Amino acid sequence: MATSGNGIDPRGPRFTAAITLVVFAVALLLSDAAPGVAAVITGVQAVLFAIGAGLGVQKTPTGLLFRHLVRPRLAPPADLEDPAPPRFAQAVGLVFAVVATIGFATGAVLLGQVAAALAFVAAFLNAVFAFCLGCEMYLLGLRLTRRGSAA
Repeated sequence: MATSGNGIDPRGPRFTAAITLVVFAVALLLSDAAPGVAAVITGVQAVLFAIGAGLGVQKTPTGLLFRHLVRPRLAPPADLEDPAPPRFAQAVGLVFAVVATIGFATGAVLLGQVAAALAFVAAFLNAVFAFCLGCEMYLLGLRLTRRGSAA
């Protein structure tokens, strides 16, 4: 949890996860009948994840949409969040989106479906329950790194 000016509104990544959830749902629904379309959809999502991993989730199109259209209609957040864990989560999502895109584009539809389904589940957990798997992976990595350096 961040309390300084560099923190982000934790509702922003949840909003982004809700959009991501819809994107992967559409890709999965189309994957059998139109794997090429599913490849384009997951490819676009990969680009969005790359922006989030590189610049931060608040710089993605969905992050900007949240900041300019949604957040002004909400009360201020109780706390701000460290942007590093959501940024890491975007990098993890990027890996799954790239694998899904490759799977759909090359005819390995089952590979694409598995990768897209895993990303769908992660987005669902974040959007609905505010449980960010990528963020938890980041925090676990920090704990393991600190434990390893203390030994």
